[in-house]
Amino acid sequence: MIKSNNEGEPHEPPPKQTIVVIGNGMVGHRFCQRLIGMDEMDRFEIVTFCEEPRVAYDRVGLTRFFDTKDPEKLMLTSEQWYRDNGITLYVGDKAIKIDRQKQIVLSSNGVEISYDRVVLATGSSPFVPAVPGMDKEGVFVYRTIEDLQDLVEYSKGRKTAAVIGGGLLGLEAARAATDLGLKTEIIEFAPRLMPRQLDEAGSRHLVDKINALGLTVHLDHATSAVLGKGRVTGLQFVDNPSIDVDMVIVSAGIRPRDELARDCSLTVGQRGGVVVNDNLQSSDPNIYAIGEVAEHAGMVYGLVRPGYEMAEVAAKHLCGQAGGYHGSELSTKLKLMGVDVASFGEIDGHQSDVQSLVYEDPFAGVYRKLFFSADATKLLGGILVGGVSDFHKLVQLHQADTALELRPQEVMLGKQTSDSSSAEDDPDSSVVCLCNNVTQADIKHAISSENASSASDVKQCTSAGAGCGGCVPAVESIVNSQLAAMGTVVSKSLCEHFKYSRQELFEISKIKGIKTFEKLLSECGSGAAVGCEVCKPTAASIFASLWNEHVLDHSPLLDTNDRFLANMQRGGLFSIVPRVPGGEITPEKLIVLGQVAKKYNLYTKITGGQRIDLFGAEGHQLPDIWEELVVAGFESGHAYGKSLRTVKSCVGTTWCRYGVQDSVGFAIRIEKRYRGIRSPHKLKGGVSGCTRECAEAQSKDFGLIATENGYNLFVGGNGGATPRHA
Repeated sequence: MIKSNNEGEPHEPPPKQTIVVIGNGMVGHRFCQRLIGMDEMDRFEIVTFCEEPRVAYDRVGLTRFFDTKDPEKLMLTSEQWYRDNGITLYVGDKAIKIDRQKQIVLSSNGVEISYDRVVLATGSSPFVPAVPGMDKEGVFVYRTIEDLQDLVEYSKGRKTAAVIGGGLLGLEAARAATDLGLKTEIIEFAPRLMPRQLDEAGSRHLVDKINALGLTVHLDHATSAVLGKGRVTGLQFVDNPSIDVDMVIVSAGIRPRDELARDCSLTVGQRGGVVVNDNLQSSDPNIYAIGEVAEHAGMVYGLVRPGYEMAEVAAKHLCGQAGGYHGSELSTKLKLMGVDVASFGEIDGHQSDVQSLVYEDPFAGVYRKLFFSADATKLLGGILVGGVSDFHKLVQLHQADTALELRPQEVMLGKQTSDSSSAEDDPDSSVVCLCNNVTQADIKHAISSENASSASDVKQCTSAGAGCGGCVPAVESIVNSQLAAMGTVVSKSLCEHFKYSRQELFEISKIKGIKTFEKLLSECGSGAAVGCEVCKPTAASIFASLWNEHVLDHSPLLDTNDRFLANMQRGGLFSIVPRVPGGEITPEKLIVLGQVAKKYNLYTKITGGQRIDLFGAEGHQLPDIWEELVVAGFESGHAYGKSLRTVKSCVGTTWCRYGVQDSVGFAIRIEKRYRGIRSPHKLKGGVSGCTRECAEAQSKDFGLIATENGYNLFVGGNGGATPRHA
């Protein structure tokens, strides 16, 4: 449009400024989105170089690629979006030079673009340790879709893999290798896993959980060489023996891709990264740096949320809006190898003005450590392994400007036993998605005004869940709550691979006679998927309940405990629990248990369910131990399975002067009647011979309390809940 000057003579609008964005990853794409959204006066011409063969995709969720092998499932956008927004996009073309004198960017395909401003969003590259043999066939990095495609192809026919690196990405790589059917070992140079997010105790809990999945973790191990003649056959460690592996995945950290900055003499940090100010400008004010390539206040951030925040600040500065970047909150919540892990804020705790509070439950696999100011008025940070349901509430408390209203012990445990700890109970102003700064109000608006009916729809509308993915359960909870309040039927799908609930899959399998996971996938799920840690064990449980086949017929679907018919314990050892119905045992059987424990050097402990647990067995010893126990008349107590465990009893009328019924005999009848029955979760029962309740029947999944005329039945009392009289 032609405008007029004060004298009435027409003149052209000022020319647009050319912004060249180098890098089209998650952060580069976010910058383009934000600049387009803020540029109301249409002042900018945006050009972006994308060296990969496809536009921005979800690199944080890279492991999801193994579910479908379809790169399209990871895409954050499309080339059409760039065309629709007037952005010039060069796909498969790498920017190779910045000429600061001429203000030109040159690409590998010979494209020259004159610029007014450059935004470096080149990200980082995998750090590959300089040890001999890293160039052998069978060594892979874990960074791009192409890396994963190569890894999948090479894994065919291979049996074992080693992952070098026990950080966030290393554990994701280990999960991927396991999903490919490879026996996987994790090698970490530091004395603990996730050394930037966890302390020693938190790492120990995570190692226990990973060992229980059948993986081996080597801590404090430095790799000295990759073994093999041309092709990987093993790894050699410094001061440690070697291991045999068929392939190696390197995920030992990242290094900022600052080569362009170095070549044009921008200031870079001592350990890499383009040094930037609070406006994200480099030593050349016409060149910005955001994301993993930037060093701000001596810090290089390797998470997506800081990159998104930098993209926002840089876009605002270019548009003349107020604001600056002052560092990012390093909060992380992920599901690694099926284990929920989170950390936020200050997790060092060595300062004199910091106090820590620890909650540790080895039975539930929960470790929580929270850091408070010395006067207990401020939550400074936390480490969570296992118990992470209140993560967002803890982050809200951490970020609050006001003093804590709760005592530290209430912050630690107050919501753990409450039914009201769901995300929808937070105020609308609370931030649900930390990566994209999406509030609960934003999510509710997407549901009510934009017809979002799933977490996926909300992600499209608000970007909630499009970062690290840690907020997805909270988003799903809010969506389900809002839809229910609106009278809409809420989906009860088992997982992303099945749109049906467990009950529906049970009925379908029963009616159609489905007996294999492959058949179940093709009939009811995503046929291209391979399943996950939710649907595989569920399918195994359904098949066992319906068809009463041998438990190991579906071994690949089973949890580790079910596969070994024993409980995986710390350090990869197992515990064995023979059945002792009702807690009644003969002297002869007690002697056999002692002899077996002594022979195999096992630790013994009487359990709360009136059985004797034998700890410390190695995997190869299990068949021999069970053979001796079976000969003596024992059978498995199913302490490892999602089935009936024990039916505890008091001595009843047999010995007790207060007893009114034979509680021992009845407990034995119930346990023998329902032993081996499969269920969605473990079941425990109890039978008390009188109202004195010595068997604690009301604290079991089901319990019976004797009266003169029979028994009162109670259900739902496990975990301290109040049981309902049946």
